[in-house]
Amino acid sequence: MQIKKKRILVVEDDAGFRNLLSVQLSVAGYALELAENGAEGAKALRHKPPDLILSDVHMPLLTGLELLSLAKADEKTSSIPVILLSGQSDADTVAMAMQLGAADFLTKPVSAEKLLKSIRACLEVADKKTGA
Repeated sequence: MQIKKKRILVVEDDAGFRNLLSVQLSVAGYALELAENGAEGAKALRHKPPDLILSDVHMPLLTGLELLSLAKADEKTSSIPVILLSGQSDADTVAMAMQLGAADFLTKPVSAEKLLKSIRACLEVADKKTGA
């Protein structure tokens, strides 16, 4: 029996960092969908909901906080854990992210080890909630 790879939607406007995340997460065994801004991320989310969303906060067209709000407002996607990443982790932004329902908030640069630990923990919690 083959174990289904967990799908992660990576929403990041910085191409270099998006590629770095892509390599790190692929090597860790995750299936990925990449979006270069929040609007693309929202389209991808509606098209084929992932197991987890990893999103930058500060992006053009639609911010990570706005994407998080969209995901949590839709019954089909509200249970998907969202991890937000930002180069600036001011208390107001972090508080807003948590208030909107973010599963975690990580400050860039983030080590691969810390990122993968957060992803595993968030997916574990989500699996327990859905009984997967």
